[in-house]
Amino acid sequence: MRVRIRYTKFGKVRFTSHRDMARVWERAFRKADIDVVYTEGFSPRPKLHFGLALSTGHESEAEYLDADFIGDLDLAALPARLNVAVPDGIITTGVEEVPPGTPSLQEDVSATRWSIVLDGVTLEGATEAVAAALAAPSITLTRVRKGEERTDDVRPAIEALTVEARTTPGGTDVVLDAVLATRPRGLRPAELLAALFPHHHDPEFLWQRVVRIQQFIERDGSRRELGPLCPLAQAPAPRAQEQLACA
Repeated sequence: MRVRIRYTKFGKVRFTSHRDMARVWERAFRKADIDVVYTEGFSPRPKLHFGLALSTGHESEAEYLDADFIGDLDLAALPARLNVAVPDGIITTGVEEVPPGTPSLQEDVSATRWSIVLDGVTLEGATEAVAAALAAPSITLTRVRKGEERTDDVRPAIEALTVEARTTPGGTDVVLDAVLATRPRGLRPAELLAALFPHHHDPEFLWQRVVRIQQFIERDGSRRELGPLCPLAQAPAPRAQEQLACA
């Protein structure tokens, strides 16, 4: 059976790379004494299918992993078994069986929602940058992908963007809430900052904390948060007629 696992990534574990997270989960399944299907060949590895990579240093409320298990599992008991086998900061928050024919996590996610705590940007400056971006018909950004430099219009990838001042015990944070498309070419939080603050000497590092808080898929013209949990909060769909629904 294939099972989809939703988990968090907070605290020191945020410095664990996407590749090393695979090893974390391999060890967790061994410690929890859960039989995972292995690939065939000279160097067998557990059949684990991860979603969109999370940049090292970023945190998340909504990471996903599909794993192929041998035999049947008690899904109700699975989160507790896993949570004692993973490092601090990783908590399994939901599990569900994945029906045959379900698209892969890499293929299925159409947008992600982020909370970005800015560093060195005033509320006034952030508000002006957001207003200018939302009003712009296009925003060009030069990026390097696979060793090649390309200039793209990233405005269509910014589906929703707001800014607010959030009171914390240490003072007041300026926080962006962004819904960013993942295809045809996704926009990362660091790239969003480069697009918003093009004249800053190093705009990609104008953040002190980045958290991925939701991932979305589309079914029959409707958008919902990727399972196994129903939407935690509504996020704007790319077209006005689309409505959020829990499948």
